[in-house]
Amino acid sequence: MNSFSRQRRLTAAAVTALAVAVTATACSSGSGSSDSKDAGSGTYTLWDPYPQFDKTSAWAKLLDQCGTKAGVKVKRTAFDTSDLGNKTLLAAQQGNSPDVLIVDNPVVSTMAEAGVLTTTDDNKLDTSKVDPNLLAAGQSGGKTYGTPIGANTLALYYNKDVLKAAGVDVASIKDWPSLTAALAKVKKAGKKGITFSAIGTEEGSFQFLPWFWGADAKLTELDSAQAVSALTLWKDWLSDGYAPNSVLNNTQTTSWQEFATGDYAFAENGTWQLAGAKKAGFDFGVLPIPAAAGGSAAAPTGGEFVTIPVQDDSGRYATSQKLVTCLTSGDNLYNTDTTLSYVAPTSEVQDKQVAANADLKPWVDAVKAAKGRTSDDLGTKYPKISEQLWKAVQSTLSGSKSPKDALSEAQSAAK
Repeated sequence: MNSFSRQRRLTAAAVTALAVAVTATACSSGSGSSDSKDAGSGTYTLWDPYPQFDKTSAWAKLLDQCGTKAGVKVKRTAFDTSDLGNKTLLAAQQGNSPDVLIVDNPVVSTMAEAGVLTTTDDNKLDTSKVDPNLLAAGQSGGKTYGTPIGANTLALYYNKDVLKAAGVDVASIKDWPSLTAALAKVKKAGKKGITFSAIGTEEGSFQFLPWFWGADAKLTELDSAQAVSALTLWKDWLSDGYAPNSVLNNTQTTSWQEFATGDYAFAENGTWQLAGAKKAGFDFGVLPIPAAAGGSAAAPTGGEFVTIPVQDDSGRYATSQKLVTCLTSGDNLYNTDTTLSYVAPTSEVQDKQVAANADLKPWVDAVKAAKGRTSDDLGTKYPKISEQLWKAVQSTLSGSKSPKDALSEAQSAAK
């Protein structure tokens, strides 16, 4: 492994990419404070994006347990997701990287390109049990930079009472035509169709990607006929009154609030809303997002990777590897993913989750079909592509451009 030069300047492109990539999609928010790493080799630092968990939480106690097992003390600092990425880049410049870093998966490739992270070849982390589609989010240039701690993704929640009143059998929804037909029946019955987030941020791209990928479109060809068909689907839904104009400004939270009123048949949202759905006061179900011609569309993965940053003293990696292995295997992984409302990244733990909670079955299926936003070796190219994609969605749904013109402009700008 090439040693990391402390005099190296992180590229402007890397910092810009990070600023876009860390825009919250399915992550928690909060605040934290920065602590420098203790000089003593018996203390290992860990930074995470979970400020909602204090020192009395099960998560904090697990970190202590893993430290004890590895024979060291773990000093943890929690940050807001956006702060974490920026502080990590700064710490790398100053030669003060944490020993273990838990970071939002789209940011991994940016960190890797900036020279901040070690590869699994360097740190000997075993990722053999991780589902390949989830591991891909942490891969760049043929190298793997960490392991997922868990994953979430998108699917369609549906209101059983609304569909029943409209005479819609959810089993009939297998592709885009059958879903659109169901929305037409719902509208005719006097109810509202589908709500989602099309806001002009990463959240908008995150929510559009299942339809984009479901049309067999590729992020390297934003102006393809397949991409146009996906954006046309959303545009037609608004034009026909199947989706509200509020989607233009909806975050995933406000979109969920619309669904929680009980007036909508469908809502595109994530695993993290499952607890809220159980409190909504109506019967609901979960359906994988259908691809254009049938089957499940690939939805983007949310969730974090546990990584091992580069250190001047490479002798620290062996203990860091023990800490990461402790956090991401067996019962510890199951307990952590239950706490975070994540689907586990391994089939072994996924099966255990479904056995304990049958409501997770459609989410496990959705995660198995999911795809990392930076997969296909897009790496740091993704944030720029995503920005042009959400701009195209916004301009189309607002009526200022046709799907074809908006995506042609997006492709030119992304290049």
